[in-house]
Amino acid sequence: MKSKIVWGIIILFFFGFWQTAFSERVFTFIPQWRPQAQFAGFYVAYDKGFYKKYGIDVKFLSGGPDAPSEEYLKEGKADFATMWLSTAIKLKANGVDLVNIAQIFQRSSLVLVAWKNKVKSIRDLNGKKIGVWGSSFMVPFRAFLNKYKIKCKIVPKMSSINLFLMGGVDAATAMWYNEYNEIINSGVQPDQLTIFMFYKYGLNFPEDGIYVLRKTYDRYPTQCRAFVKASIEGWLYAFKHPEEAVRIVMKYMFKAHVPTNRAHQEWMLKSVKKAFFYGGKIGILNKKEYEFVAKTLKRQGLIDKIPPFDSFYKGCYGK
Repeated sequence: MKSKIVWGIIILFFFGFWQTAFSERVFTFIPQWRPQAQFAGFYVAYDKGFYKKYGIDVKFLSGGPDAPSEEYLKEGKADFATMWLSTAIKLKANGVDLVNIAQIFQRSSLVLVAWKNKVKSIRDLNGKKIGVWGSSFMVPFRAFLNKYKIKCKIVPKMSSINLFLMGGVDAATAMWYNEYNEIINSGVQPDQLTIFMFYKYGLNFPEDGIYVLRKTYDRYPTQCRAFVKASIEGWLYAFKHPEEAVRIVMKYMFKAHVPTNRAHQEWMLKSVKKAFFYGGKIGILNKKEYEFVAKTLKRQGLIDKIPPFDSFYKGCYGK
């Protein structure tokens, strides 16, 4: 009898130990850029305590050029990361065993902005100088050039819009929720510009999704679901309470010393809302859109083979 009591105490001790260790695990999250309303749902979920409500403790890291989210995920420096679908497919095809656990933005916000006095139609882009970001942004841009048989001079550009504003290029890639609004706020009138929104030209590359390494998903499925549920609850709350959401985002921007203004963040939140609800899907990665992006990557020679959809997508929303 005495031995049974001793074993019972030992079992309870180890059970309590593992429960404590489990609950004290802090998961790290890195978005692909610095704090801004593009990631409002995540910051709202954090600030309002949604992650803790779902039983997960999360630490936020700041992404950006000095801290690429895909590298942090690949190297195990972050448990959760956001990135574009095209970036994630390239990583998966090149041997990084990651999975998409939720697709946040269903619609591409990538646009090509051109001076109207130089470009009025797609054909006018031939022979023009076009400023383009590298990395993930180059994939849909090259698909655009190929689809419409455009031959132009590609000029690498930084995140600033100055090259376009100073007339260094005739057109430039931009995000509708960010650089386009910055161009307008600099004094340029909308009717001075010709806009090519990629998704309207048959090139909808879904952008921000939530990714984890496969081994993280296998070991912590409950926490993956909790992170997704809390994040999407944060997004829905942000869209329902935009003033509060922008206030929360700007608090973390100031903390990270990121310059901004309220009007621009309000524009950004309003713009990404359309990308979030596009097609009536929430948190779901559509198989046809996945295959479209993957086949485009393969045609461009960026991947040798297409990872099977079932190995790439492990949707956690609604489960």
